[in-house]
Amino acid sequence: MAVTGMGGLFFRAHDPDALTQWYREHFDLGGGDSWWQQQAGPTVFAPFKQDSDYFAEDKAFMINLRVDDLAGMIEKLEAAGIAVLRKDEWDMDGSYGRFARIHDPEGNAIELWEPPAELPEE
Repeated sequence: MAVTGMGGLFFRAHDPDALTQWYREHFDLGGGDSWWQQQAGPTVFAPFKQDSDYFAEDKAFMINLRVDDLAGMIEKLEAAGIAVLRKDEWDMDGSYGRFARIHDPEGNAIELWEPPAELPEE
């Protein structure tokens, strides 16, 4: 018996309908009946220390979305008027891929992750 993948992400929103529409528009998530058939690939499950500064102190979570073309996604989001933050140190020399950050309209952090062709052994 084993866990076979992430089954969903459920979180509270001030305006669930508007936030669903935003995720649908920019990431093609939450459409119709909310089902999303994701591609096979790595998923990170990692609790952080309470005092971590990796994402906002007042938030209990950060969404990480795997993307296949970070540069293209950044271009699309910026064209839509969404501020994108990049820091070279997030890329950790590229061995774990490339990263960028945005925030949804309710201030939830979203990390965009383009994994490398092969992840390093743990």
